Amino acid sequence: MAVTFLGGVGLFLLGMKLMTDGLKVAAGNALREILAHGTATTGRGILSGIVITAMVQSSTAVTVATIGFVNAGLMTLFQSVGVIIGSNVGTTATSWLVAVVGFNVNIQDLAMPAIAIGMALRVTGGGSRRGALGEALAGFGIFFLGIDVLKTTFDGVEQHFDLARYAGAGLVSLLIFTLIGMVLTVLMNSSSAALAVTLTAAGTGVIPLDAAAAMVIGANVGTTSTALLAVIGATSNAKRAAMALTFFNVLTGIAAFFIMPLLLAGGAALARALGLDPNPATVLALFHTATKLTGTAMVWPLTPWLVRVLERMFVTAEEDLGKPRHLDKNVAGTPALALEALNLELARIGDIARRASASAVSAEGDAGQWLAQDKQIIERLVIAVGDFTSLATRNADLPEPMSRSFADAVRITQYYEDMVERALEMTGRRLADIQDEPLAGAVNDFKREAIALLQRADAELEDFRPKKLRKAHKGLEASYQEVKRRLLYAGTAGRIPVRHMVSRLDELSAIRRILDQAVKAALYTRKIHKVLRQEADDEEETEESPAPEGTAGNGNTGVNGEGRPPDPAG
Repeated sequence: MAVTFLGGVGLFLLGMKLMTDGLKVAAGNALREILAHGTATTGRGILSGIVITAMVQSSTAVTVATIGFVNAGLMTLFQSVGVIIGSNVGTTATSWLVAVVGFNVNIQDLAMPAIAIGMALRVTGGGSRRGALGEALAGFGIFFLGIDVLKTTFDGVEQHFDLARYAGAGLVSLLIFTLIGMVLTVLMNSSSAALAVTLTAAGTGVIPLDAAAAMVIGANVGTTSTALLAVIGATSNAKRAAMALTFFNVLTGIAAFFIMPLLLAGGAALARALGLDPNPATVLALFHTATKLTGTAMVWPLTPWLVRVLERMFVTAEEDLGKPRHLDKNVAGTPALALEALNLELARIGDIARRASASAVSAEGDAGQWLAQDKQIIERLVIAVGDFTSLATRNADLPEPMSRSFADAVRITQYYEDMVERALEMTGRRLADIQDEPLAGAVNDFKREAIALLQRADAELEDFRPKKLRKAHKGLEASYQEVKRRLLYAGTAGRIPVRHMVSRLDELSAIRRILDQAVKAALYTRKIHKVLRQEADDEEETEESPAPEGTAGNGNTGVNGEGRPPDPAG
């Protein structure tokens, strides 16, 4: 019996995993769209949480993903609270599946066709959405096979052992069963699995109704353990989101525990009013739903206060500048969201690289102390982007445009590295002033144009246009050739020392390289934007800039240590 019981739990967990993974892939951009447009208010966030949980059939997955979205900067703390509340309401769908389908339908007649059809879709669909739906359908069938095995096991237990006799009565007994529900959830890492075991045990008469209700409360509280584990090493906002979940579940659990008799009696009465069989499984499903709705009614009005309290927590933990702010392993499992997170992190790295490069161009040797620190920061960020990209694309059969975008993201980080490497080289040597005033003015004018182009090479700008950027870059190339010609003429004519001429030519070449890499990074970022917005690719807009003279360098980038803007005057 013990082995069969564990096998049933294993089938249930396997089915839940297949359903969740398949539905997440099949949902595609729908999850991102819901999160982007459906969480502006707490009410909409709750509705979004219910819908998403119903789509992926796992409140744990939605909760962990929500914490990941907050950690990645895709969602604010205020938005996450609504989604967390909604996901807790949405998880009651699992209880209803067990209560209604598991006890009123011939499971063999339902499960086997679902597995057969699902695997046929999976085998013929490959990495397409059809294949993902097939995987979810097969998981649905395996899910109910697990329910059937649990029912059979508990029928055997009930025939040989009267476990209800050991359930006892009173407050201590209910607290023990609450603890059992928590432990089951932690061990199986799934509140849905713990609920399935509880409802099946109650439905077959193994444990009494009030003890099963206590286990349902314990399972709801126990699910917070997954969220708390998910925020180890995460950002402060992600930790606050996990605390919001803990607050909701604990407060809901306490309230449900003390009004348990009222909720159970109301559940039985409502079942009869709806024409449902008031068996223990149905009453527990209604109890579970009523518990979540009670928690929602209590926490929803408190959301603004809760957010204010949470924002005062974890404020002492200073975030390392070299630690990614948007890359989270919980987001990596959904490619569309992973690419969105990468885009946000690339925008941050780009800001750092352009700001550091402009500081080097304008301040010359004075910016070296900041760039040395920036180099170390960017090295860490580039490695993090590479690791995150590898994680997001591992074992994923991605569409070609999205697969290319992940590769482009790594390419963009290399451009940013090269920019700051060149900038650091520039600040590593002291240059003598040019005594020829017209020539010095031409060099300074070129630098001012270079800084202006750096500022324009930001694909996140609202007025960013690839064609305009390429045109400006082409114009600066002409300026570079003119200043280079004048430097060569001044050096050969003896108006400036030859060694000064060579140093200035090296400096101009480094600036030219920085600009070329900045433009390439902006154009490739534009390509990623087009994939995220599912726009048609425009080869004319995304064509790379001409390769610069000189050899490619590799470097690191960061922020100006004090956040000082570069001085355009040079």
